[in-house]
This record gives sequence, C-alpha cells and structure tokens, in this order.
Amino acid sequence: MNDTAVAVKQLSGGAVGLRIAIVTETYPPEINGVAMTIGRMVDGLIAGGYDVRLVRPRQSASDAPASSIGLRETLVHGFPVPRYHGLRMGLPATRMLLRLWSDERPDVVHIVTEGPLGRSALIAARKLKIPASSDFHTNFHSYSKHYGFGLLKPAIARYLKRFHNSAASTFVPTRELQAQLTAEGYRDLVVVARGVDTMLFNPARRSAELRRSWGAAEGDVVAIHVGRLAPEKNLPLVLAAFDAIKRRLPSSRLVLVGDGPQRAQLEQHQPDHVFAGMRRGEDLATHYASGDLFLFPSLTETFGNVTVEAMASALSVVAYDYAAAREHLIHGETGLLAPCDDAAGFTRLAVDSAVDDALRSRLGRNARLAARRIDWGEVVDEFAVALRGLARADESARV
Repeated sequence: MNDTAVAVKQLSGGAVGLRIAIVTETYPPEINGVAMTIGRMVDGLIAGGYDVRLVRPRQSASDAPASSIGLRETLVHGFPVPRYHGLRMGLPATRMLLRLWSDERPDVVHIVTEGPLGRSALIAARKLKIPASSDFHTNFHSYSKHYGFGLLKPAIARYLKRFHNSAASTFVPTRELQAQLTAEGYRDLVVVARGVDTMLFNPARRSAELRRSWGAAEGDVVAIHVGRLAPEKNLPLVLAAFDAIKRRLPSSRLVLVGDGPQRAQLEQHQPDHVFAGMRRGEDLATHYASGDLFLFPSLTETFGNVTVEAMASALSVVAYDYAAAREHLIHGETGLLAPCDDAAGFTRLAVDSAVDDALRSRLGRNARLAARRIDWGEVVDEFAVALRGLARADESARV
C-alpha cells in the first residue's frame, strides 16, 4: 500500500463513517471531461469504503436515481445549457438540500460545478455549517467569447472567484492553474491531479480493420483529434495543421472523434476527413490506438483528459504548452509542445511528427511510459485525504 493510501486509512479509520456529499451538474453517461473525472472519483471513493451521496440533475425523463452500497443519488430538476447539447444545469435547490442534509448530515460537501445547483449547495452547506470544497474544472469565462456572451466575461470571472473563495478549499488539476488562479486572487487552492486508465487506453487495441475503414493503409499516417466539435476547441488549427501534413504526405488521414455544434458544418465543408462521432469505453480506446498522431490545439482547458488518454495510447502528442500537456509532457521526449497561441509553431511540430516515423514512434513509446505513472488510484487517494482533512478541521473547530 502506498503512503497516501496509508494516510487515508489512518485518517478515516479505513474510510468507515466518513459521509461525503457530492454535487455536480454533469455525470456519466454524459461524455465530457468533468463527468468522466467525477465519475472516476466517485467510483474510487466507493471502492475505498466511503459513504457517498450524489446530487445531480435528472438527465432524461427515464433517468432514475441509483441506490447501491456506498452510493445513493438524489436527482433534481434541470434545464438544457444553450448551445451545449446534452448538458443540463441543475435548478436552484437550496431548500431541498437543507432538508436532505439536516436529515442525514454529511461530514463534508464537495461541489463539482458552479451553476445554480452548485451555488445552492454552497449556500446550504454554509447555513448548516458543513465544510464545503469545490472543483475548478472549466474555464467558463474563457468559453464566453465563443458562445456569444463575451461582454459578460468580467462578470462571470468575478462570480467564479467569489464562488470558489466561499468554499473552504478549491481543487485544481495542475500547479500551473494553481499559480494562475492565485495571481487572480483565488484562495485555498489545492492541487489534485487527474489520472488515466492505462489498461483501457492501450496501444495493444490498435485495429488494422478500423484503419482500413478510414481509408488508411498500414504505412499511412493517421492524425486524430478527440473532443467536442465546438468553437472553444480551436478546430481551424487542427484542419490547418493537417492540411500542412497532407501536402507532405498525400496519403495521410484525419479522424475527428466527438460530436458538437460544429460537426454538421465541418462534415459539409471537409468531406475528405473521417467524422467518427461520439465514442465510449473500449470503442474510444480503439480509435485512439489506431491513430499515429494526436493534434490538440485547444486553449480553453483546465486540464484536458484527452491528452493523457492519447499518451496512454502511445500516440505522438502535439499540443500547446499548458494544462495537462505542460504537466505531463516533456518537449522532444514524450511529446511536442508549441508556445501558447503560436499557430505556426504548432503546425510546424505537427508536420515534424508526421513525416518522421522514428521521432513519432519514440515520442509515442515514451508518452505511454509517462502515462503509466498517472494512476487513478493515487489520484483518488489524494482527493480522499483532502476531503478528510476538511472534515477533521471542522471537527476540531467545533470541539
């Protein structure tokens, strides 16, 4: 057992008795980085013996709460997020949460998202004097310019800072983001990393049959992008970088995995590319492993789970030097990193990786080795220790 796991056992008495309320506005089977991350955290906490109560919006008319050992769910009403298909925000629910947590008081409340439901959770926790932590997962203020409400960016930024500074701790995924938010006036920031399932995302899943369906022969270079097909993902640079690759390697192919508001337009104007749509589980892992080169020029990530999934799949990653790429890649050794917003530099590195088989192979092998050190078990242990620390600090303050 590692030192962190030992600390969890010592702090929690084997985790028995610690009641954790988690409030989130997105959760599996929804497909996005936040849902995937909190789903992994919840599964890990339950496996560790923690009593978890989840509050989330109802995702569909047929959605029903789970009730199993270690996890109970409370569903609330929600509303669809404009221009973000498939994601619902929870309606305010302060009174319901006050009743729920008065009847069955948690030791700590963890708030994943900053929407109306998250704000209700923060208010209810403060009224009941329950310690509350929050996650900083998404740069909503950075997204604002892509969704037609850029004028609201200063107000959104102020709201986010006020929200997170009202929590006892805010968890961030990288030291880089911790430093950035500290400079902006955020307090009590704790780094809890993200992990990757290296059994699932594995180069052994490479499929010659899938590659043939893309029109790629064994020696052809396949560039892959995985993510939401939306303005904030900087897709024009994916296309421009691949055009540069195509000029050098005419037989190369571009595969875009994911869905979103720009998909129909992209398919209409880019009929030569492969649009694989939304993929899950082993199917998604097979898509990663069947590529050669991962292009990820987004500048709106707080982390970017797809980066470490591509690393685990032994792809040669080309990304901007920030978020998960800065945290886990070394330029020239485990991936290729361009200075932020340097489109020409990003394109040049993409071409370098595409045309140099030996470089691409070496980067992929080294990326896989680096990914194997990012284990979800370690991450969940860190998260549990942090939550237990908040509960113990509250106990001490009330004695």
